[in-house]
Amino acid sequence: MNRLLGGKTAIPIRPARMSDIKAIHNLLQQYANKGLLLGRSISSLYDQLRDFVVYDKDGIQGVCSLHICWDNLAEIRSLAVAESSWRHGIGKELVSSCLDEARSLEINRVFTLTYQGMFFRKLGFVSIEKNELPHKIWSDCLQCPKFPDCDEEALIWTSQSAAN
Repeated sequence: MNRLLGGKTAIPIRPARMSDIKAIHNLLQQYANKGLLLGRSISSLYDQLRDFVVYDKDGIQGVCSLHICWDNLAEIRSLAVAESSWRHGIGKELVSSCLDEARSLEINRVFTLTYQGMFFRKLGFVSIEKNELPHKIWSDCLQCPKFPDCDEEALIWTSQSAAN
C-alpha cells in the first residue's frame, strides 16, 4: 500500500500493525503532553488499530487516523509526525492517504479538529462551525481536559470541494 509521490517514488505509508502500537502511542503522547492533540490509551489504539496508517521509514515517523463517525462522515485525527521528520511532506501524505481511503469507502465528508488550520486548508479543507457537526462526534471530546472550552478549529473536506 505504499503511496507514490509524483508517480515516481514509493512513500512508506502502510496500515498500522499490532507491533506498531507502542511506537504510535509514544509519538501521540509527545504531542498530547504539549496539549496539541488528545492522547490515546494503548487500549484505545488496539481497539482502533484499523483506523491508523503509519509512515514507516527506519521506524514510525508519522501516524494518522481516519475514524468513521456517521453516515458519510469521517474524522482525520491523531495526526503526528516526529519532529525530526518535519518539513518532508509526511503529514500531507498521511492525510492524503486517509482521504484516499475515505473516497474508496464512498465517504464524501471528512472533518478535523485541529490547531493546524493552515496545514489542512492547503489540503482542501475549509472552516466549519463546530455546531454543524453531529453530536455523536463529541464522545471523544468529553475525555479532553479542555472540554467544554475547546479552542481547536473545525475544518471539513468534501469530495465536491476537492474536485474543484
